[in-house]
Amino acid sequence: MANLLPIYYQVKQTIRNWIINREYNPGDKIPSENELADNFKVSRLTVRQAISQLIQEGFLVTKRGEGTFVTGDKKLINSFGLEFVGPLDGLFYQVSKPITKSAIIKKMAAPRLIKEKLELDKDDEEIVQIKRVRFLEKKPFSYTINFLPTRIGKAIEKRELYKKPLLQIIQQDLGIRLSEALQTIEASFSDQEVSEKLGVVSGSPILFTERIMYDQKRKPIVLSQSSYRGDSYQYIVRLKNIRGKEGSMWVHDTK
Repeated sequence: MANLLPIYYQVKQTIRNWIINREYNPGDKIPSENELADNFKVSRLTVRQAISQLIQEGFLVTKRGEGTFVTGDKKLINSFGLEFVGPLDGLFYQVSKPITKSAIIKKMAAPRLIKEKLELDKDDEEIVQIKRVRFLEKKPFSYTINFLPTRIGKAIEKRELYKKPLLQIIQQDLGIRLSEALQTIEASFSDQEVSEKLGVVSGSPILFTERIMYDQKRKPIVLSQSSYRGDSYQYIVRLKNIRGKEGSMWVHDTK
């Protein structure tokens, strides 16, 4: 297992893939800690840590005196194995409808960096912050913090956030047409707040994105910072090799 990821995490991901790929079906008993330790050539403590996280995430259940078994919840297993194929937006607007189960809106003093990114005037001392946790099936998959200028944020009603995406509210309900976005994507680790919201152990791998949406006048309308569970995604992009005079390059194949 020559890899930069922690060994326990590599063990965990391998067992997780066994379950998703149905090498072990719902209700099946998995090998004992000793057998897994021998199989992976690691210590029992490492295996125990991997198993513990899989139990916490819902993949496995323990039965006292009997052993450890794959969960019998097929829908839950399927939700862990979601794949997104196509343009990058497929990662954020899933075919399976995400459900918002927690939404908080508050007015707050504008941090300097947020103020700069939203290009607010010097006199704009406050912004509106929206925090949401969204679920796929029974599992939390994203925790998003949105920052909006007060003039826009004050028009958003909390109850609407449980019915439809924020961008839909901004465009359809508020009549603001969005024209472009600046987005960054990076691999990161969950802090205490993100871990609590996503139901993962602190320090777990996450996919972090930041997106600034602009209106037709190229004025920033909303800054979104989202943390996605690292164990929930397998994003697949089809690439095509294009050859030219100066060599070849790989490009995104949209067909």
